[in-house]
Amino acid sequence: MIKLTIAIDGYSSCGKSTLAKEIAQKLNYVYADSGAMYRAVTLHMLNKGILKDGAFIIDQVVQELESINIRFKFDPKGNRSETFLNGVNVEKEIRNSRITQHVSVISAVKEVREKLVKIQQEMGIEGGVVMDGRDIGTVVFPKAEVKLFMTATNQIRAERRYKELIEKGESISLEQVANDLKRRDHYDMNREISPLCKAEDAIEIDNSDLNRLGQLELAINIIAQKKVDLQEKV
Repeated sequence: MIKLTIAIDGYSSCGKSTLAKEIAQKLNYVYADSGAMYRAVTLHMLNKGILKDGAFIIDQVVQELESINIRFKFDPKGNRSETFLNGVNVEKEIRNSRITQHVSVISAVKEVREKLVKIQQEMGIEGGVVMDGRDIGTVVFPKAEVKLFMTATNQIRAERRYKELIEKGESISLEQVANDLKRRDHYDMNREISPLCKAEDAIEIDNSDLNRLGQLELAINIIAQKKVDLQEKV
Protein backbone atom coordinates (compact mmCIF):
# COMPACT_ATOMS: atom_id res chain seq x y z
CA MET A 1 0.00 0.00 0.00
CA ILE A 2 1.33 3.42 -0.97
CA LYS A 3 1.85 5.75 1.98
CA LEU A 4 2.11 9.38 1.01
CA THR A 5 3.60 12.46 2.59
CA ILE A 6 0.96 15.18 2.79
CA ALA A 7 1.92 18.84 3.24
CA ILE A 8 -0.70 21.43 4.16
CA ASP A 9 0.11 25.13 4.12
CA GLY A 10 -2.00 28.26 4.21
CA TYR A 11 -3.07 31.39 6.02
CA SER A 12 -4.05 31.72 9.66
CA SER A 13 -7.57 30.61 10.64
CA CYS A 14 -8.06 28.50 7.53
CA GLY A 15 -8.44 25.25 9.46
CA LYS A 16 -5.10 23.73 8.45
CA SER A 17 -4.58 21.81 11.68
CA THR A 18 -8.18 20.61 11.80
CA LEU A 19 -7.97 19.26 8.26
CA ALA A 20 -4.53 17.71 8.83
CA LYS A 21 -5.74 15.85 11.94
CA GLU A 22 -8.88 14.62 10.21
CA ILE A 23 -6.93 13.40 7.17
CA ALA A 24 -4.51 11.55 9.45
CA GLN A 25 -7.39 9.88 11.31
CA LYS A 26 -9.17 8.96 8.09
CA LEU A 27 -6.07 7.39 6.53
CA ASN A 28 -4.47 6.06 9.74
CA TYR A 29 -1.49 8.32 9.09
CA VAL A 30 0.62 10.10 11.69
CA TYR A 31 -0.25 13.74 12.27
CA ALA A 32 3.05 15.52 12.81
CA ASP A 33 2.19 18.61 14.87
CA SER A 34 4.96 21.12 14.06
CA GLY A 35 3.79 23.37 16.91
CA ALA A 36 4.10 20.49 19.35
CA MET A 37 7.70 20.02 18.25
CA TYR A 38 8.61 23.57 19.27
CA ARG A 39 6.81 23.00 22.55
CA ALA A 40 8.83 19.82 23.12
CA VAL A 41 12.11 21.67 22.57
CA THR A 42 10.92 24.36 24.98
CA LEU A 43 10.13 21.71 27.61
CA HIS A 44 13.56 20.18 27.18
CA MET A 45 15.33 23.52 27.59
CA LEU A 46 13.27 24.36 30.69
CA ASN A 47 13.95 20.97 32.26
CA LYS A 48 17.66 21.34 31.61
CA GLY A 49 17.70 24.79 33.19
CA ILE A 50 18.94 26.36 29.96
CA LEU A 51 15.78 28.43 29.53
CA LYS A 52 14.97 30.57 32.59
CA ASP A 53 12.46 33.41 32.83
CA GLY A 54 12.33 33.70 29.07
CA ALA A 55 16.10 34.09 28.70
CA PHE A 56 18.82 31.71 27.51
CA ILE A 57 22.38 31.55 26.23
CA ILE A 58 22.19 30.75 22.54
CA ASP A 59 25.33 28.57 22.53
CA GLN A 60 23.85 26.34 25.22
CA VAL A 61 20.61 25.95 23.29
CA VAL A 62 22.45 25.05 20.08
CA GLN A 63 24.65 22.52 21.87
CA GLU A 64 21.66 20.88 23.58
CA LEU A 65 19.79 20.49 20.29
CA GLU A 66 22.10 17.60 19.41
CA SER A 67 20.56 15.48 22.17
CA ILE A 68 16.94 16.06 21.14
CA ASN A 69 14.83 13.56 19.23
CA ILE A 70 11.11 14.06 18.62
CA ARG A 71 8.68 11.58 17.14
CA PHE A 72 4.92 11.12 16.91
CA LYS A 73 3.02 7.91 17.58
CA PHE A 74 -0.64 7.29 16.84
CA ASP A 75 -2.70 6.35 19.88
CA PRO A 76 -5.66 4.26 18.68
CA LYS A 77 -7.47 4.64 22.01
CA GLY A 78 -7.35 8.42 21.97
CA ASN A 79 -7.56 8.46 18.17
CA ARG A 80 -4.75 11.00 17.94
CA SER A 81 -1.00 11.35 17.46
CA GLU A 82 1.03 11.95 20.61
CA THR A 83 4.40 13.67 21.01
CA PHE A 84 7.44 11.76 22.23
CA LEU A 85 10.59 13.57 23.37
CA ASN A 86 13.62 11.29 23.51
CA GLY A 87 11.32 8.29 23.79
CA VAL A 88 9.07 9.76 26.52
CA ASN A 89 5.43 10.71 25.95
CA VAL A 90 5.23 14.44 26.74
CA GLU A 91 1.86 15.20 25.12
CA LYS A 92 0.27 16.48 28.33
CA GLU A 93 3.33 18.35 29.60
CA ILE A 94 3.81 20.43 26.47
CA ARG A 95 0.22 21.72 26.52
CA ASN A 96 0.39 23.59 29.83
CA SER A 97 0.70 27.36 30.31
CA ARG A 98 4.34 27.12 31.40
CA ILE A 99 5.29 25.98 27.92
CA THR A 100 2.95 28.46 26.23
CA GLN A 101 4.67 31.34 28.02
CA HIS A 102 8.13 30.35 26.75
CA VAL A 103 7.68 28.69 23.36
CA SER A 104 7.80 31.87 21.28
CA VAL A 105 11.36 32.75 22.28
CA ILE A 106 12.59 29.26 21.46
CA SER A 107 10.74 29.01 18.14
CA ALA A 108 12.42 32.23 16.97
CA VAL A 109 15.89 30.67 17.16
CA LYS A 110 17.19 29.87 13.66
CA GLU A 111 19.10 26.80 14.80
CA VAL A 112 16.00 25.38 16.47
CA ARG A 113 14.00 25.75 13.27
CA GLU A 114 16.78 24.10 11.27
CA LYS A 115 16.94 21.19 13.71
CA LEU A 116 13.19 20.61 13.62
CA VAL A 117 13.03 20.85 9.83
CA LYS A 118 15.67 18.09 9.69
CA ILE A 119 13.60 15.88 12.01
CA GLN A 120 10.44 16.62 10.04
CA GLN A 121 12.13 15.69 6.78
CA GLU A 122 13.22 12.38 8.29
CA MET A 123 9.57 11.67 9.09
CA GLY A 124 8.62 12.42 5.51
CA ILE A 125 10.99 9.76 4.16
CA GLU A 126 8.91 7.05 5.83
CA GLY A 127 5.64 8.36 4.39
CA GLY A 128 2.25 8.04 6.01
CA VAL A 129 2.55 11.47 7.57
CA VAL A 130 0.48 14.65 7.46
CA MET A 131 1.92 18.00 8.52
CA ASP A 132 0.55 21.52 8.41
CA GLY A 133 2.21 24.91 8.70
CA ARG A 134 3.37 27.76 6.51
CA ASP A 135 6.44 26.33 4.81
CA ILE A 136 5.74 22.59 4.78
CA GLY A 137 5.32 22.20 1.02
CA THR A 138 8.10 24.62 0.13
CA VAL A 139 10.81 23.96 2.74
CA VAL A 140 10.07 20.93 4.90
CA PHE A 141 8.57 18.54 2.33
CA PRO A 142 9.35 20.04 -1.10
CA LYS A 143 8.96 16.55 -2.62
CA ALA A 144 5.69 15.67 -0.85
CA GLU A 145 3.35 13.67 -3.09
CA VAL A 146 0.38 15.78 -1.99
CA LYS A 147 0.54 19.50 -1.28
CA LEU A 148 -2.52 21.47 -0.26
CA PHE A 149 -2.74 25.22 0.22
CA MET A 150 -5.61 26.43 2.41
CA THR A 151 -7.22 29.80 1.96
CA ALA A 152 -10.47 31.64 2.66
CA THR A 153 -11.70 35.21 2.42
CA ASN A 154 -10.39 37.64 5.02
CA GLN A 155 -13.90 38.19 6.35
CA ILE A 156 -14.59 34.49 6.82
CA ARG A 157 -11.24 33.92 8.50
CA ALA A 158 -11.78 36.83 10.89
CA GLU A 159 -15.27 35.61 11.79
CA ARG A 160 -13.98 32.10 12.49
CA ARG A 161 -11.17 33.35 14.70
CA TYR A 162 -13.47 35.79 16.48
CA LYS A 163 -15.91 33.00 17.30
CA GLU A 164 -13.09 30.84 18.70
CA LEU A 165 -11.84 33.62 20.96
CA ILE A 166 -15.30 34.55 22.21
CA GLU A 167 -16.00 30.89 23.06
CA LYS A 168 -12.80 30.90 25.11
CA GLY A 169 -14.11 33.87 27.08
CA GLU A 170 -11.84 36.52 25.60
CA SER A 171 -13.07 40.10 25.19
CA ILE A 172 -12.18 41.29 21.71
CA SER A 173 -13.85 42.95 18.72
CA LEU A 174 -14.24 41.49 15.25
CA GLU A 175 -12.37 44.49 13.86
CA GLN A 176 -9.41 43.83 16.14
CA VAL A 177 -9.33 40.17 15.11
CA ALA A 178 -9.37 41.17 11.43
CA ASN A 179 -6.50 43.61 11.96
CA ASP A 180 -4.50 40.98 13.86
CA LEU A 181 -4.92 38.55 10.98
CA LYS A 182 -3.73 41.16 8.48
CA ARG A 183 -0.61 41.78 10.54
CA ARG A 184 0.02 38.04 10.86
CA ASP A 185 -0.38 37.55 7.11
CA HIS A 186 2.08 40.37 6.40
CA TYR A 187 4.62 38.89 8.82
CA ASP A 188 4.22 35.34 7.51
CA MET A 189 4.65 36.37 3.88
CA ASN A 190 7.56 38.74 4.46
CA ARG A 191 9.69 37.07 7.14
CA GLU A 192 13.29 36.30 6.17
CA ILE A 193 13.21 32.64 7.16
CA SER A 194 10.78 30.39 5.27
CA PRO A 195 8.08 32.91 4.31
CA LEU A 196 4.56 31.72 3.59
CA CYS A 197 4.02 31.05 -0.11
CA LYS A 198 2.12 28.54 -2.18
CA ALA A 199 4.26 25.79 -3.69
CA GLU A 200 4.03 25.66 -7.49
CA ASP A 201 2.58 22.14 -7.40
CA ALA A 202 0.20 22.72 -4.48
CA ILE A 203 -3.55 22.37 -4.96
CA GLU A 204 -5.45 25.31 -3.49
CA ILE A 205 -8.52 24.71 -1.35
CA ASP A 206 -10.66 27.76 -0.70
CA ASN A 207 -12.89 26.71 2.17
CA SER A 208 -14.80 29.99 2.48
CA ASP A 209 -18.01 28.15 1.63
CA LEU A 210 -17.03 24.67 2.84
CA ASN A 211 -17.77 23.07 6.20
CA ARG A 212 -15.39 20.61 7.86
CA LEU A 213 -16.92 17.58 6.17
CA GLY A 214 -16.88 19.26 2.79
CA GLN A 215 -13.22 20.19 2.92
CA LEU A 216 -12.28 16.76 4.25
CA GLU A 217 -14.10 15.01 1.40
CA LEU A 218 -12.41 17.29 -1.13
CA ALA A 219 -8.96 16.63 0.35
CA ILE A 220 -9.51 12.86 0.52
CA ASN A 221 -10.57 12.84 -3.14
CA ILE A 222 -7.41 14.74 -4.10
CA ILE A 223 -5.27 12.26 -2.17
CA ALA A 224 -7.07 9.26 -3.66
CA GLN A 225 -6.51 10.58 -7.18
CA LYS A 226 -2.83 11.11 -6.42
CA LYS A 227 -2.54 7.48 -5.32
CA VAL A 228 -4.13 6.37 -8.57
CA ASP A 229 -1.71 8.52 -10.57
CA LEU A 230 1.29 7.08 -8.71
CA GLN A 231 0.11 3.49 -9.16
CA GLU A 232 -0.30 4.03 -12.88
CA LYS A 233 3.33 5.14 -13.08
CA VAL A 234 4.60 1.98 -11.38
